[in-house]
Amino acid sequence: MVDILHRVGIKSSVSEVYTALTTTEGLAGWYTTDTKGEGNDLGGVLQFRFEAGGFDMKVLELDPGKRVLWEVVDGPEEWIGTHVSWDLAQADEHAIVLFKHAGWREPVEFMHHCSTKWAVFMMSLKSLIETGKGAPEPDDVKIDNWN
Repeated sequence: MVDILHRVGIKSSVSEVYTALTTTEGLAGWYTTDTKGEGNDLGGVLQFRFEAGGFDMKVLELDPGKRVLWEVVDGPEEWIGTHVSWDLAQADEHAIVLFKHAGWREPVEFMHHCSTKWAVFMMSLKSLIETGKGAPEPDDVKIDNWN
């Protein structure tokens, strides 16, 4: 199994980041504007839709200001059963976000794409919190040849 890992420092409190990761409004502000579901309910399912497809994530763990964990329950075959997590820590005026998309069976070409896209979206999260404006899909940085 292989994982996608990113670390981002955001000039904010961990509670602000946690809110952006667990509310539909927050998620739509940095990930995709087509976000539905309840991110702050254990066992709830979030639905994220993009021009090129979508994903459904089941909320497995919520530890306010510390951790968010989802399991991919629908989407591309490579994603099904993988886990997406954010571990949060406060370091002075920065919230440190340790992002992980874990459990890929092998490092296929799509994983390379997803690693870069997660980095794009982590920067969108940072921008949303620090400036009030993220770059969610459809306004995200496009890196592929299919949309």
